[in-house]
Amino acid sequence: MGEPLRKSFIIAAAAIMAALPAHSAQAFELQFDWGNISKCTSGNPGSVRSPAFTVTGVPAGTAKIKFNLRDQDAPSFIHGGGTVAYAGKAAIPAGQFTYLQPCPPGGHHTYVWTATALDASGKSIGSAKAKKQYP
Repeated sequence: MGEPLRKSFIIAAAAIMAALPAHSAQAFELQFDWGNISKCTSGNPGSVRSPAFTVTGVPAGTAKIKFNLRDQDAPSFIHGGGTVAYAGKAAIPAGQFTYLQPCPPGGHHTYVWTATALDASGKSIGSAKAKKQYP
């Protein structure tokens, strides 16, 4: 490719790129607040209502969000979670599903909530995680 043709190509490519809309993809993010879940003192976790979640950057086409809780200090303990319909809002109110509350033996543990975005067919199209200590 000769130099004049190369310069013309670069100018044309730059013009096309400038005309395209800017891509503003935001990462799927999750935040939560333990809320008013009381500290477990019996050593046996009970079933409690889910905390409030905030989701941002939710992938386009998300119909439902599946939530799952894992204790990083006792990863084999199953806390469960639930699936909620996603209506396009950032706030997922507390109480949407039940799970086994955190009840770390002998003190604090670090817990991770995973939110998995599901399309209408149930296929995973993205995920986000948030972690906090409890209590």
